[in-house]
Amino acid sequence: RQVWLLARALRQAGLADQVAVTGGGTELASRLEHDGIRVHQARWTVGLDPRVLPAVVREIRAGGALLHAHDAHAVTLAGLCSVVTRVPMVATRRVDFHLRHRGFWGRATRILAISGAVADVLVEDGVSSDRIVVVHSGIDLDAARQAEPLGLRERLGLPAETTLACTVGALVPHKDHVTLLHAARRLASRFPALHWVIAGAGELRAVLEWLTSELDLTGRVHFLGQVADPLRVIADVDVYVMSSREEGLGTSVLDAMARGIPVASTSAGGLPEMLQHGAGLLVSPRDPEALAGAVQRILTDEELRRSLVEQASRAVERFSADRMAAEVRSVYRSCAPAIDGS
Repeated sequence: RQVWLLARALRQAGLADQVAVTGGGTELASRLEHDGIRVHQARWTVGLDPRVLPAVVREIRAGGALLHAHDAHAVTLAGLCSVVTRVPMVATRRVDFHLRHRGFWGRATRILAISGAVADVLVEDGVSSDRIVVVHSGIDLDAARQAEPLGLRERLGLPAETTLACTVGALVPHKDHVTLLHAARRLASRFPALHWVIAGAGELRAVLEWLTSELDLTGRVHFLGQVADPLRVIADVDVYVMSSREEGLGTSVLDAMARGIPVASTSAGGLPEMLQHGAGLLVSPRDPEALAGAVQRILTDEELRRSLVEQASRAVERFSADRMAAEVRSVYRSCAPAIDGS
């Protein structure tokens, strides 16, 4: 989603000559093409397919001024293309994991870190701080605020008065849904009308469903799988919960903030950078008791809920896709002056 929002905002700002390289037949490719951005669909699904290199090099030599890689596989491809074509490269680092190896990250003129926490990890990994620029991820604020609720209670066969807590994200270890489920267990008897909605797909679904049963939460925790429009899920809930033990930034939290949904979150990675100054409740990672306590405070304290929503509404203005695009474009111009400076 971040690549699409950036490309769309850059186009709206006047940087129309963009070519995206994506996996074939992806939702990203469809969205970019719909917005008038040329897409070169490569024939890889997992990892890097070197067969795409000649075609991408031809695109660059036809008039490319700058390469921007958005994940580790793209860094390898863009790095190779940069070596061959001498076109400068920038790269975005979206996770606060340590680099396994420097590889072509060293080829990047600038590395865009999506949070200060990610930047700190890069410095720990030996990347010079003068090559790192923090550009926080952004969201479409209007889309988040105007999203039509999905009607979750009706879809799940729940009473209209059901309280819903929600999290959106891949079912992978660093999201730590295990802590979330243990927090849900602690709140089950205190809040009989509280149900939990987990939206997202991933390798841990079967394990998490098993744990749900072991914790006697069957019927209280609902796994939606991958959802077409997470904004509609978030628009339908009473509290948004983030249980990650590592997190680059966490844009689903921004969606909740923009929508007026109070947030209880761990302090992992870049999450405090969004939720500072009372915009959300922060607890230590891997602490289900503390997370449950934060959710309980939100559900039982109307004045706190109002304050969280008000502070979040102000804080989220700093995280618009337009702001992100303006900052990225400034980096582009510093690396490739040929890019239009208007």
